[in-house]
Amino acid sequence: MSSRCTRTALATASALSLFALAACSGGTSGSDGSAQSGGSGKIKVVASTDVWGSVVSAVGGDKVEVKSIIHDPSADPHSYETTADDALAAKGAQLLLSNGGGYDEFFGKLTEQAGDAKKLVAYDIAATGDENEHVWYDLPGVDKVADQVAAQLGELQPASKQQFAANATAFKAKVDALEKRLEELGTTHPGTKVVVTEPVAHYLLASAKITDATPKAFSDAVENDTDVPADAVSTYKQLIATKQVKALINNAQTVTPLTQDVVGQAKAAGLGVVDVTETLPKGVTDYIGWMTGEVDELSGALK
Repeated sequence: MSSRCTRTALATASALSLFALAACSGGTSGSDGSAQSGGSGKIKVVASTDVWGSVVSAVGGDKVEVKSIIHDPSADPHSYETTADDALAAKGAQLLLSNGGGYDEFFGKLTEQAGDAKKLVAYDIAATGDENEHVWYDLPGVDKVADQVAAQLGELQPASKQQFAANATAFKAKVDALEKRLEELGTTHPGTKVVVTEPVAHYLLASAKITDATPKAFSDAVENDTDVPADAVSTYKQLIATKQVKALINNAQTVTPLTQDVVGQAKAAGLGVVDVTETLPKGVTDYIGWMTGEVDELSGALK
């Protein structure tokens, strides 16, 4: 994302006073399902974004309390500054799950305060061999993360180990069904090319064997919030104007005059425009529902 929404961390003295207050009161679960110290008997989990928080919820069910640090579509993990509330949640967490790969570096500050909590990094678990950090779109990788979450939750609450394993199996079956749909999409539309505003859905396109024809200088500049070279813009627009590509994949959470321009050009040319996001869209709470919508849009754009 290139939105520059940041939050200022509170003073250290304030954070310490909150720690003391939580220790005296025993803590409660926040209105957003936050994981704080308390007597609920549920496993307290902190995830860097609501994407991974939703995966934990799917595997943990009613045995977990999950706090997702980034749960606002306008917040940017690259520039997010942790708050005292975030630190409190991490301090009381039993499991922490981050994206990794340089995507959510702010989370490192929280893991340092998490003591003996178990720690999982999705990028490392997925082990794609690819530098693209958006691994929540790597469906086989998400399967691996679900398995690791189930294993760690099972260690934390052995009595529920079989339930966590069963939940993970059910979740993965739905993920695998989406992966199969993507593979069938590639078979139905061989040789398909698209352009993207950012390489957010890289793994999704790879699963469907869809070629990203975007000039690298274009997507790199948009992702890094720098000016796109004029020749890259010209090449990009030419691909659209001559319909050498079937669709445009747009990161709806990064809006610039240039992305608005090319999206408008693609629509005018009759190309499909597929909006993708980096966090759960407003009103969506479950990973499978979100990914199903993304695959549906991609399928519709290629018809």
